[in-house]
Amino acid sequence: MIGVRAVQKVSSTRAFARIAPHVIPAMDRTVHRLTRGKVLLSAQMLPGVILTSTGARSGQARRSPLACMPEEGGWVLVGSNFGRAGHPAWTHNLIARPDAEISWKGQEIPVTARLLEGEERAEVWKTALVFWPPYATYQKRVEREIRLFRVVRR
Repeated sequence: MIGVRAVQKVSSTRAFARIAPHVIPAMDRTVHRLTRGKVLLSAQMLPGVILTSTGARSGQARRSPLACMPEEGGWVLVGSNFGRAGHPAWTHNLIARPDAEISWKGQEIPVTARLLEGEERAEVWKTALVFWPPYATYQKRVEREIRLFRVVRR
């Protein structure tokens, strides 16, 4: 099995940022569906959820496989977008419509998301960098501030 450090190194490259957004979410959605919500391939390295948010403009359900940082009482979602320039669409959706649902270990959970800002964001960001060091590389690569959301059960 490939080591965590090797995966972190690969995931920090620009080539990974170009390719991964087109491959990993599609694989995760397929495996998640086939296993009835019990398995996410990417969660073999990092904990993961499937976020079902409501499109900010369309009003339609949008499913996004995401790495997450579990914490007591909920999860933190990191809008890194693999270190690409724009914010991921799911972050816009949560800002516009914070009530969502996550699939966590085969269980569908209604949640509410809150964008973290200021000192609260700074503290959670420090934890996120320990949790997955490539986030620091992603942040250096982009001019935007990577969005962090605290997600709790409704």
